[in-house]
Amino acid sequence: MPPAPGERITERNKLAFGIDHVDRLGAPDPVKEHNDVSDSHAPLSRLDLNLLVSLDALLTERSVTRAAERLHLSQPALSASLARLRTHFNDPILARSGNTYELTPLASRLTEHTAAALDAARRVFESSAEWDPSQSTREFAIYGSDYSVATTGRRVAALAAERAPGVRFRFMMHNPQIVEDAVNRLRSADALLMPHGFLTDLPFTDLWTDRWVVLASADHPTIGDEITLDDVARLPWVFTYQSRSAFTSATRQIQQLGIEPRVEAVVESFLLLPMFVAGTDRLALIQASLADYARDAAGVRVFEPPFDATAIHNAMWWHPVHRRDPEHEWLRGLFLEASTGLDVEA
Repeated sequence: MPPAPGERITERNKLAFGIDHVDRLGAPDPVKEHNDVSDSHAPLSRLDLNLLVSLDALLTERSVTRAAERLHLSQPALSASLARLRTHFNDPILARSGNTYELTPLASRLTEHTAAALDAARRVFESSAEWDPSQSTREFAIYGSDYSVATTGRRVAALAAERAPGVRFRFMMHNPQIVEDAVNRLRSADALLMPHGFLTDLPFTDLWTDRWVVLASADHPTIGDEITLDDVARLPWVFTYQSRSAFTSATRQIQQLGIEPRVEAVVESFLLLPMFVAGTDRLALIQASLADYARDAAGVRVFEPPFDATAIHNAMWWHPVHRRDPEHEWLRGLFLEASTGLDVEA
């Protein structure tokens, strides 16, 4: 795979990624403005994977010197790579601003795409027909909410630590933009943990079923032994999401009952909800599997909702390219096993 940042480049991977070839190229002055570029973009077949590694370092460091140090290359070698990139994109990539360099508008747009492409390239070259998880150092990237990570995610990490100690998980918080662009995001990530009802046209693995409960402060002055629809309508709320594309099924049901909740705060975290409820007159909806955590984290009480809340059917969504990938099959099986016993009865 391409050398990781800070990893010394050996003779073997110099040959693999064309770095030995780059070393032999002439090195233009890295601080000279790029005015003499080719009239046409270089054919893709003339590019090598090492240019992607170099581009990522240059975009991150915004300096030829620092990027060369990061990749353990000579400055002339990386300057040569920058020259080839400038020719290909017909753009300076790094533009002088006083005594420093800044990314050009094109380079700024390339930053996210380059990181994703480099990660995808690593996945390609890390793949093998026969995969032994106990010997692997693979990193799996998973999008999800803090709820899904705190429930099944931590179980997955515990199981993997026993069976595949070299495997690592990168759990990343999703947001509405990621969910809306899930098809493209999952090209460079392994999975998205999300209940049914938000995504379509992607393969999925069903995990566990949960239900909604209502949180109120333990010392709430106007709530008795149960929450009523009148309480739902008159009391303020704290929501986790509130937009056209980001919501929870239970909050949507409240609106379908003809009630427009008075939302005082929106916090995109289920685990933080108790802190926004304790000591206030607010209500909040949280998954039943987090109820014990909520009771322990703050002075709150847990109530059944005063309506038949739709069950939460949690799933792991993934890109079709992973369907027959043995590494991803292992990942799906691990999440399925980790979800065993998480089901919450209605």
